[in-house]
Amino acid sequence: MIVAVASGKGGTGKTTVAVNLALAVSSLKGQKGAQQVFFLDCDVEAPNAFLFLYPTIERCDKVYVSVPQVDSAKCTYCVRCADVCRYNAIAVVRRQVLVFPELCHGCGSCVLNCPEGAINETARVMGVVEQGSAQGGIRFAQGILNVGEAMPVPVIRQLKRQGIPHDRRSSLVILDAPPGTACPVVETMRGADMVLMVTEPTPFGLHDLRLAVQVARDELKLPVAVVINRDGIGDGEVERYCHAQGLPVWMRIPMDRRVAEAYAEGQAMVEAFPAYSQQFLNLYQHILAAVRR
Repeated sequence: MIVAVASGKGGTGKTTVAVNLALAVSSLKGQKGAQQVFFLDCDVEAPNAFLFLYPTIERCDKVYVSVPQVDSAKCTYCVRCADVCRYNAIAVVRRQVLVFPELCHGCGSCVLNCPEGAINETARVMGVVEQGSAQGGIRFAQGILNVGEAMPVPVIRQLKRQGIPHDRRSSLVILDAPPGTACPVVETMRGADMVLMVTEPTPFGLHDLRLAVQVARDELKLPVAVVINRDGIGDGEVERYCHAQGLPVWMRIPMDRRVAEAYAEGQAMVEAFPAYSQQFLNLYQHILAAVRR
């Protein structure tokens, strides 16, 4: 079972929910119906789940993207490569071919369409995928995008390929998605069984929740449920929106300074306040029931 934990905006508590859900479920280890927990931090531009899970990294793999390399001796400057590139990663200016590696998606169209066979591909490192084990027996993986790179998607794609187990029936895979609604979020959600949206009851929270629900439910056709963090601030518009859209609200986390203080010290909620463990286990039961339906 694969659950993507997402949010329309940053700072809503998405990683908090993902980490505490993983820790709560991992505490069931050895009990009937317990699942092996896999945690993938897909926020590859700013991964921070490791601050709470304290993983031991056992393996590190580089992430490559293939970029074009032009043989000027064969090139006739026909401009065909530039015409087929959807990402403007290659341009022909008079008798010079300009390649912009940071824009290249590695699709290979320029190589396939070059009539002279003047283009080959070379590998460029754009990040790494780290894997290991965390507390509670959680299998942990995170992607780290190199500073200055503009495309997180290849790193997320390799992270999922390496981190998601083949046998999903006895596993709970939690994908901690990047914030927002852009391509990295779509790549993270793709293939999930459901999406857990974390929001806050404010006008900004509602605005971005609408956008995120549109991507997950309307575009990707995934079931969506909501967790309201910092419950008690703002207004009731988020609740009314969820009710009108038929979105179940499965958990409410009250605004509590003690939670923020524990977070600042790198302490998970279920560790600082054990009473929350049952609430996250209840959330897990909601997820199980929804996926089975």
